[in-house]
Amino acid sequence: MTTVGWRKVIDESVESRRELLREVRRRLHASPEPSREEYQTTRFLAEQLETAGISSAIAPTGRGLIAGPTDANGEPVIAFRADIDALRIHDAKTVPYRSTRDGIMHACGHDAHAAMALGAALALWQCRDDLPQSLAWRAVFQPSEEVGEGALEMIAAGAMSNVQAVIALHVDPETAAGRLAYRQGVLTASCQDLQVEIQGLGGHAARPHQSVDPIGIASQFITSVYQFVPRSIDSRDPVVVSFGSIQGGTSANIIPECVVLKGTIRTLSAAAAARVDERIRQIAFGLSEASGGTIQVEFRRGTDAVVNDPDVTRTCVRAAGEVVGEVNLDEIALPSMGGEDFSGYLKHAPGCLLRLGVAAPDRKAHFLHSPYFDIDEQALVIGAKVLAHSVVLLSESVRSKRS
Repeated sequence: MTTVGWRKVIDESVESRRELLREVRRRLHASPEPSREEYQTTRFLAEQLETAGISSAIAPTGRGLIAGPTDANGEPVIAFRADIDALRIHDAKTVPYRSTRDGIMHACGHDAHAAMALGAALALWQCRDDLPQSLAWRAVFQPSEEVGEGALEMIAAGAMSNVQAVIALHVDPETAAGRLAYRQGVLTASCQDLQVEIQGLGGHAARPHQSVDPIGIASQFITSVYQFVPRSIDSRDPVVVSFGSIQGGTSANIIPECVVLKGTIRTLSAAAAARVDERIRQIAFGLSEASGGTIQVEFRRGTDAVVNDPDVTRTCVRAAGEVVGEVNLDEIALPSMGGEDFSGYLKHAPGCLLRLGVAAPDRKAHFLHSPYFDIDEQALVIGAKVLAHSVVLLSESVRSKRS
């Protein structure tokens, strides 16, 4: 079948499921599950695939699943990933599909990612007799992306076996629905978690001279990190250090024994990451000496940078252009300092993560992780088509390189 021919049958297949994709996304949005707890979400998606006759296997943890044809016959497998976990954020929207679980919501679009990947899988399966011969694909529905664990879990479960290329979409509320954005090379930052425990000497707040105040040390530590770390790194090499948690004390008139700080470090190069770690340790040592307190610093490795492969990216951009038109494609000028554990898959095969516009023209756009986050659901069909088109084109590209 010609390129135009398989494109037409895929698009018709996805279009015929427009309402289903909307219903799936809303079902997931109303019943979100946070990282490490995605059991019902996994079973629901497995049921959708089983109803269509698509083989799937739930990961040993009971969270996440891998789906696709079982008769690849050694053909190169093209994988596409969707994350399925929600965030511990209260859903403040007033919509029929608002989260029914207090303090948990899909504020990062993973419900949409899952619906689009399901739509692509259903279309590829339905149209298998009209697609290039021996097309091998794999849909990976991944848990625990928000805590940087899910990719490694799915890889351990076999998600990347014989995979020659891996792709994914991430919704972008700053881009209008109907548009896509792409970038070759570094797309997102490498991330580390930072935990700092400051041990002082507790006492009465009226007699601070009899104590070693860990709150005072903590405030000086944060100020020093914010002031001196950026000035220790080449200004052309982006670095972000932010603290998101300060824990310590129980009463207004008691100087506590201990304060714990938690933060995140985002860098685009290994050299910058090493320099940040060194500078923070130096600040901790200096403040310990000056204050009499004890400061313990722990760095916890998070996710690596997502680096989009040039060849895979060009193919995915071609696929996206077929769906939305080349005039609706935007090149991303600079990397994001956000993190993405899609990077884990890229250690096993080249890949590409695209940004899918989901901003609606008739309402205010809310950023990712906002309690008001929502999407223009017209983008679900677009995303499913882009994934399916990309799979076919990547398969053809890999096969041509082998011949």
